[in-house]
Amino acid sequence: MIAAVLGLGEAGTIYAKGLAEAGWEVRTFDPQDVPTPPKTIRAADIEGALQGAGIVLSLTGASAAFGAARAASSALGPGMLFADLNTAAPEQKRLIEAIVEPTGAQMADIAVLAAVPRHGIRTPLLASGAGAPGTAAVLGAAGVPVELLQGPVGAAAGRKLLRSVFMKGLAALALEGMAAAEAAGCEDWMRGQIAAELGPQGHAVLDRLIEGSLLHAERRAHEVLAARTALEDYGVPTHMCEATLKWLEIAATQSKVRP
Repeated sequence: MIAAVLGLGEAGTIYAKGLAEAGWEVRTFDPQDVPTPPKTIRAADIEGALQGAGIVLSLTGASAAFGAARAASSALGPGMLFADLNTAAPEQKRLIEAIVEPTGAQMADIAVLAAVPRHGIRTPLLASGAGAPGTAAVLGAAGVPVELLQGPVGAAAGRKLLRSVFMKGLAALALEGMAAAEAAGCEDWMRGQIAAELGPQGHAVLDRLIEGSLLHAERRAHEVLAARTALEDYGVPTHMCEATLKWLEIAATQSKVRP
């Protein structure tokens, strides 16, 4: 199998490296000056990355996903799979499908359901859309767990946004609790209390919640904004989304002043 991985951020790098280690030929593209994962082929442009590929994994981030799909469309064709793993609103996923479908390729809307740095390519995925069954079969052969969700492109994205309300809200609670504990001079005690509630790996989970918010504050804010819109469409109050956005604004500021 030849795979194209678009976007070499944290998740894109992990998938490219993991699929290459599974014996795949992996072609990658990222316009930024970032390292090329070992055992992969770095292409000069998106069209070059798609050369000979049977499946395309888009991990560009939501803001660049539409442009990446449009650039890839000239190299897509019948029999190819285009899997969008970016966290975005269902409407954005459907706009990307409108680019992919006329090429004859099939699109899979993929929701990533856990932290990729923790699980690698064995991170659980949820897939919907016409390309979901094919994507599940192809990725499953490399050990990637993909659960099929009956429904069109956008269905998996909607589920991911519902999960984001809880997960990003949990991170905001951790940020607020630890900030209060630091001000009160009992940070170690509070850390122990939170970690105990988070289970056997509580300290590691707490670190990921806080560090992830600091490292990816801007991207997570876009995700929570999309989740807030989804809740508004359902007629559900968005109090936690609002509070989470405020803490992500603080986290973004703190991350900029960190050494």
